[in-house]
Amino acid sequence: MQHTNKTKKVPSWEVVGALLALYRRQAGLTQPQLASQVNLGLETLGSIEQGRRALRLKIAGEMDDLLNTGGALSVVVAKAPKKERYPVFVQDFIELEAQAISLCSYQNGVVPGLLQTPEYARAVFDCLYPPITAQEAEDRMLDRIDRQRIFDKTPWPPLMSFLLDESILERPIGGPEVLRGQILHLREMAELPTIGLQIIPKTRTKHAALDGPMVLIETPDHEHVAYIEGQRVSFLIDDPDEVGILQAKYGMLRSQALTPEETMGLLERTAGVT
Repeated sequence: MQHTNKTKKVPSWEVVGALLALYRRQAGLTQPQLASQVNLGLETLGSIEQGRRALRLKIAGEMDDLLNTGGALSVVVAKAPKKERYPVFVQDFIELEAQAISLCSYQNGVVPGLLQTPEYARAVFDCLYPPITAQEAEDRMLDRIDRQRIFDKTPWPPLMSFLLDESILERPIGGPEVLRGQILHLREMAELPTIGLQIIPKTRTKHAALDGPMVLIETPDHEHVAYIEGQRVSFLIDDPDEVGILQAKYGMLRSQALTPEETMGLLERTAGVT
């Protein structure tokens, strides 16, 4: 069964949005006026008031001061469940990722979020279209880096496999220095005992996953779930037959990739350290 979370409602943010709209009206401000004063896009503010987008804690504090709420918005935002800080369509995946006992990720466009440096992550969010504000990009970058606490789980983080197309190492997202820093970070992460990192060379004449990226997760209950993300939509797949097909594709892809040792050498050469 495929699950799309694009239209899923999140009650907490609907309440926050309704509360914000109430305080704004009581202060005698229109949406354009408030958006201008807190440096938010009008569409972004409208999405927050409709509960379709999370209100960030820093912005909540600014609105508390402007609307004289006594700190009410900051309190309710701080109490929102952690996973609800993320866009609605990705929340279920974020929760599964944090609980995973094993994770396999294939990416063909950008470095996977769990392996991104802050600079690279910020540059990725700066590429979004329609664009988001600088503050929103900063908030999303911090949330993404926060997800990397998975590597600090005790007694052990999950076992993880990452497959990346070599073209990712050539796309200078953020500029050459940001990319080089990202490649050096990948080389460092490849040393971790719970991570297997492999690059799929661009010279390969066969490729088992030309139809796009995927993430495969094993839960603490040993259930297997796949996550597929595309343009403005995502799917969680728990049907055993469908997940099995994706697992087979991933296995084939691993056989077409460089070994972890060969990958480390390629990363070093690409970063110019050897």
